[in-house]
Order: sequence, then C-alpha cells, then structure tokens
Amino acid sequence: MKKISLFALSALICGAGSVTAQQAANPETDGAAPPNWDVLLRPRTHVPSRTTAAISAADLATRLYIFADDSMQGRLLATEGNEKGVEYIASEVKRFGLVPMGDNGTFFQTVNVVDRTFDPASKLTVGSSTYTPWTDYVLRDQGPGARSLDGAQVVFGGTWGDSASLIDPAAAAGKLVVLATKPNALNLNGPGGINRFLITRRFMNAAGIAVVALEQAPPQLLQIFQTPNQVLKGDEDASVPSFLYVTQRVARDLLGTSVDSAAKGAPGATVTSTPGFSETPVKYPARNVVAMIPGSDPRLRGEYVAIGAHNDHIGFSTNPVAHDSIYVVNHLYRIEGADDPAPKLDSAQQARVNSLLAEIRRRTNGASARPDSIYNGADDDGSGSVSALEIAQYFAAQKVKPKRSLLFVWHVGEEAGLYGSQWFTDHPTVPRDSIVAQLNMDMVGRGAASDVTGSKKEGGKVRGNTDYVQLVGSRRLSTELGDLAERVDRSEKRPLAFDYTMDANGHPQVIYCRSDHYEYARYGIPIIFFTTGGHADYHQVTDEPQYIDYDRMARVSQFVADLAARVANLDHRVVVDKAKPDPHGRCVQ
Repeated sequence: MKKISLFALSALICGAGSVTAQQAANPETDGAAPPNWDVLLRPRTHVPSRTTAAISAADLATRLYIFADDSMQGRLLATEGNEKGVEYIASEVKRFGLVPMGDNGTFFQTVNVVDRTFDPASKLTVGSSTYTPWTDYVLRDQGPGARSLDGAQVVFGGTWGDSASLIDPAAAAGKLVVLATKPNALNLNGPGGINRFLITRRFMNAAGIAVVALEQAPPQLLQIFQTPNQVLKGDEDASVPSFLYVTQRVARDLLGTSVDSAAKGAPGATVTSTPGFSETPVKYPARNVVAMIPGSDPRLRGEYVAIGAHNDHIGFSTNPVAHDSIYVVNHLYRIEGADDPAPKLDSAQQARVNSLLAEIRRRTNGASARPDSIYNGADDDGSGSVSALEIAQYFAAQKVKPKRSLLFVWHVGEEAGLYGSQWFTDHPTVPRDSIVAQLNMDMVGRGAASDVTGSKKEGGKVRGNTDYVQLVGSRRLSTELGDLAERVDRSEKRPLAFDYTMDANGHPQVIYCRSDHYEYARYGIPIIFFTTGGHADYHQVTDEPQYIDYDRMARVSQFVADLAARVANLDHRVVVDKAKPDPHGRCVQ
C-alpha cells in the first residue's frame, strides 16, 4: 500500500516528529494480548508444491514464498527485483492459459517511468550571481511541467504558517515568490511546517516558489533531496511552479533585503536562468502485467470485471538491522509499522526489549538475530499479487466461465504513487467504459487480533479478529456493488466480518486514496478495496512470508472470486448511483 510520503519523510528525519514509546499505542498499555514471540521460531523456507485449481492456503504459501523471497530484492519499481517478480507473474498466467492483454500481444504493458536527476549544467542566476546547488539552494522536483524562472521577477510572499502575512495568490502570478518560514519549518508535521503540496496549491500560478529554510535542513534530508526520482511521465504534464529551498543569503540577493525586513508584496530582483532536471530511461522497465479470461456470453464478453493488485514494494536498505530486534521493538512500540513514527525507548523499555531478545535468541540459537535489509513485502502486496494469481488459476480451470470477461492487472509503481494503475486507466488495453467494476486486493494476509489494522476517525485503534477484512469504497460509486458484496459474503461457507472503519469520510489515513482502486474510481468505475489492514510489519524488513495467515488469505481470495463471478454473471452492469469524481482532480475521502 502506498504510504503518505510526507509523513514518512517527517518520521524519518525530524526529531520533533518522533514520539516516546510511552506515547505510542502498544499492546502493553492498550489492553490487547501481548505478541506471540514464537513466530520468530518459524522457518524462513518453504517446500513448494504444485498449485491446483482450487483456492487453497497451500497454493498461496507456495506462491508467496517465491514472490516475496529475498532474491526479489524487495521488488522496487524499475529494478532487477521488480523485473523478476513481474516475469514470475507473467509466466504463471501464461501457464494457466490466460489471454495476453498488454502491449503488442504480450502480457506486459510498459509504463512510461523515467529517472529524473538534477541537471548540473543548469543554473540559478540572478544578475551577475550564480548559486551553488545543494549549498545555496535545493531544487525540488515538481515534475516535467515545472515552469521556467527565466525573466521572473521576485516578490516577497510573507511567512508561511502566518496566513495574515501572505500575499494574495493573484499577486504571485508569473513571479518567483520568496517565503520566510518559522523556526523548525522542516519539521514537516509541526506548526508552520513546510508542506510542498499546500504551498504549491496556494501559489499555483506563480513561476516559482523559494522557501527560505535551507539552513534548517539536516544532512539526512539533503541526502534524500539528492536522490534521483523515478516519475511517471504522462501525455500532458501539468504546468506547476518550480520549487526551491534557499539560504538566507540567496533570499537577501533575491529580495534586495533580508527576509526579516522585507515588506509583504515587495518586488525584488529578476531571475535570469533556471535550474532544472534531466530525464533518462529507467534501466529496468516498469511494467504492468495484464491478462484476461474471456467471458462465456457472446453478448457480454466485451465487458470486464477487473481484478487487481500491485506487483512492487519498496526495495532494500544498505544498512542491515537485526531482524528480531526490529520485530520486537515494532510489535511492542510501533504497532502500525511505518504509519507510526519511530519510537524512542526509555531505559525500562529498552531493558524489556533486551530481555525478550535474549530469550528469543537462546531459543533460536541466535538465528533470529540475522542481519536483514530487504523489505520483502510479503503482505504488501505479495499477498494481493499471489491471491490474484490464485483466482486466475481457479477461473482458468472452470469448464464454464463467467458471462463477462475477467481482466487481471498486476500494477507496477503503486508504492511510488499509483503509477501503474494511473497509466493503465489513462491508457487501458480494453475500452475504459467496458470495465464494469474493479476489485483491488492490497495487504490481505494478516488481520489477527494482535494486529492494529488502523485507527478510528475519532481516535482509538482498530484490531483484527478471526474473520477480519476491511472494505473500502464499496458504496462510494455504486450502492448495488456494496450490497452485493454483503450478500455474497453471507453465502460463503465461513463468512468474513467486514470492517468499514477506514472508509469513513474525512478519515485522516485516507486509505481510499492510497491504493490502485482509486485510479479506476476516478473514471467512475465502481470499486471495492479489500485489505486486512495494517500491522507492525507494514513497510518494515519484517514483512516476510512466515508471518502470513494463509488460511485467511484463502478465504479472502475465495470471497473475491465469488464476488467477481456474481458481478460478471449479472444481467445488467453494476449500477452507478453516486457522483463520479473529476478524473484529473485530487482524491478526497
């Protein structure tokens, strides 16, 4: 599942963004049963068995131990590891006999992802002064549509975080807006903190925005800023302001005075050259896998029920950590994984962790302390990817297929920003209006009572249970689709327990906007997002196959298959009775 990158960055680099372990929710204080440390004794390897037509826990385990193996290197977008994962999916659907629906008669749809790096040949120049990147200024990548600063006049825009001091956005049109900041501005969660999206949105018609905060940037943040970006290059790149962080000295040159003495709306110098980014093709292609099972009804087979998951994860780290140490700390004090800030343990909590580790390592003969650097993504979204494979084999083996066709899409680049699903829905390999519904699975392998699966809108944690699954978006476009899901569930041999907590309007975790289903929903295609929710291993190196609940995965997979069949066999399209969003607007939950 895509993480909200702003909060990820804040937790990583900002000391004020961290919380003490006492402040974080944890099973020692919220009344939940303590974690079962015996899971750290589970073997890391699995003896594969030949998969069958039936949806089963054994099949899912066989697939996931392959797909989330260390050899896949965390399946990061446009890397060798992701390429291996994508090739595995394609080889399986070919083996099942599915019809290729990618580019040029293949199972692959190449997504136009490029590497963007700062162009050292470009410059920021004002008059006779040329400034040094990474020292005097940092250019943030706003994408290929970032506007030129050549000839732009500088204007002082006020202090970000003090709305009364800010100039009217209309006064910024076509200009380079210099913004002062409050202390700790690069604590992204703090009052007056820098939110690039919000600043850009306010001054959308400016030529550029220069935020005076570079001296506040810690070395870790500068290192992140210098990391090349992999971006989706669309057909039309929206025009947006350039965005820079600058030093006090550069700001003084731009304004002709210090930011402390500059008057609101005061004009400054004129910029004579623009720093920019260069683009190169990615070394390994970014690819969706697209396959189809034709429907049995000649009248309806031109319509599709889409079933999806994402094939990528977040790669690996160059700084290995002890696997059991991260597992114990997170399961005690960071129980929503990367959705929680990194805890700071007091002496008593550290002693508790050390005691547990000593016992665990005694029982495993030290094996649990293995160095670990790979974010395997067994649940995120290995679970959804192999569940979709299992469903594909299940339908491929049926003598009588559903009336409508089934379209399987394994999207790439979900973690980077829903790239694969955006590309597929903008460039569908079937007519877009022929897709009657999309069923998305992302993180469907957990959901135990010991897992914190999310938070309530009004506060408080949500935990899983024996039959747990979350549904998100099931009635946001089609009441009928949401009702149908509940009817199908009641007909299952072991019905699941639906949790709609994370689907609440205005929920701060905005799950509706954080996985591939939304790219279909923005075009008015009814969707349901199925997930067993978050947990302490979310976006951690501990998201490995041995911690997955395969029986639950099989139940969720069977339910999604049964719902897909029901939708595919309806005598009418699922009715859309809710307002459709703007396909090019911002997602709102």
